[in-house]
Amino acid sequence: MMQEKIGNVTLDLFWYSGRDSYTDGPVEDQLLEIARSSREEDLNRIIAERKDWSVMYHFSEIRQNIISWLPIGKYDHVLEIGSGCGAITGALSRMAGAVTCIELSKKRSMINAYRNRDLDNLRIIVGNFLDIEPNLTENYDYITLIGVFEYAEGYMGDYKPYEKMLDCVYRHLAPGGKLVLAIENKLGLKYFAGCTEDHIGVQFKGIEGYPEPAGVRTFSRRELKNMIQDAGYKNTTFYYPYPDYKFPMTIYSDRYLPKPGEIRESFLNYDRQRILLFSEPLAYDSVINAGLYPDFANSFLVIAEKAAEEAGK
Repeated sequence: MMQEKIGNVTLDLFWYSGRDSYTDGPVEDQLLEIARSSREEDLNRIIAERKDWSVMYHFSEIRQNIISWLPIGKYDHVLEIGSGCGAITGALSRMAGAVTCIELSKKRSMINAYRNRDLDNLRIIVGNFLDIEPNLTENYDYITLIGVFEYAEGYMGDYKPYEKMLDCVYRHLAPGGKLVLAIENKLGLKYFAGCTEDHIGVQFKGIEGYPEPAGVRTFSRRELKNMIQDAGYKNTTFYYPYPDYKFPMTIYSDRYLPKPGEIRESFLNYDRQRILLFSEPLAYDSVINAGLYPDFANSFLVIAEKAAEEAGK
């Protein structure tokens, strides 16, 4: 069967290999049962009752803050690459005219579809982005890489995978379309203060430049900006979600950066222990007073545009 329907949502399985090679294990069965038996308005209560990191991470409405303020309108078409269990899919679908998701895992796609089964403008393509991308026929007004770009090596192969990912996205943007990219800053102050690297779970590996192959990589502000600009994007704007892009309670910009005393708490490693080497609030005051907050923010949200006069690259 090449397609399945869950409520109003279509799952396109043409490129699905038949096996979920990326999974968090048995916890995803629990997430699927919650999505199947609950509605979005029930999820906050379930999070409070379960007191489980995975449930909170995948189902918290706070996740949607990263995109809910963007001027996505009812005539816009959105491509969400790496949609996972649908942390932001519903918010995108309620804002946009149409949303297409690409997700490697069928089980995660089913969780997403059950969460959003009442929406009639959502299609989820299950499979590897590298297989699906050449067959995309539409140009999109927005393409999101939320917590995805760092895994580009797994999508794109080992030869310049990050540059290749940016090029692929660029090709599928409509003229004037926008890339929306969220990722950790490898030089985020939380990592100097003793938090583990988010993906590897070991202190200081990002700061050290990932000396051992890890299959995942984050970047400094300058590295990320240079890659995006080299790929041909225009009007690149950085934002700084705090405490990070996963659970953003505040989103700073270069027009409004935090003031001394505004950051009052040390960062929590939500799902694992950390060490605490110094006071992050006091260190942030020093960083802010030195004018260096953008370089030491824990996460980046980047909006980059394809030039309106360009029809292709």
